[in-house]
Amino acid sequence: MSDPNPTPYAARAAVHEQVLDGFGTVRVLPLDAAADAALLHSWVSEERAAFWGMNGLTRDQVEDVYAHMATLGTHHAFLMVKDGEPVALLQTYEPEADRVSECYDVEPGDIGVHLLLAPAGTRGARPGWTAALSRVVVEYALAGLGRTRIVVDPDVRNDKAIARFVKQGFTAGPAVVLPEVDLPEVYLPQKRAQLAFLRRETAFPG
Repeated sequence: MSDPNPTPYAARAAVHEQVLDGFGTVRVLPLDAAADAALLHSWVSEERAAFWGMNGLTRDQVEDVYAHMATLGTHHAFLMVKDGEPVALLQTYEPEADRVSECYDVEPGDIGVHLLLAPAGTRGARPGWTAALSRVVVEYALAGLGRTRIVVDPDVRNDKAIARFVKQGFTAGPAVVLPEVDLPEVYLPQKRAQLAFLRRETAFPG
């Protein structure tokens, strides 16, 4: 029998779906720039998302950013949905096609990842959510996409994110300065970042 009250995301085909015991079902859905712009704008506009670099953008500007990303073959955006509820924004990219390639030696099989969690809302902190969603990202990137190493580049001031990656098994690399990108389609200011790497054999030992 069909669900009498399907979520707005139920009809979207997932690129990855994973059931986590005691947590729920997480689906990774290709982002719809127009349909998801208002939701994403509400997330990236919060002060806690300052390191995401989109504070101050309007809803339409957020839509434009992700509409442009959808035209690229090297950068992809996804909405992570847990049991019908949107819980995170995931971006993946080919490091050789990104400014990060100017700061480290890219290896075949590398994939870059950015993850922005949705605000906790009125329920407050949700213990275990970050770890669970990060586990899904690792499974998708390394197993689902067949990559051999994940690369992340959090802002050097984002101590929480850096600590979270290290706890997850990432190895800290160098602190670098990602160069400014100033193109008609996109502008990214210079960024001081802490690189970190997670190899497949570390994520899936044995």
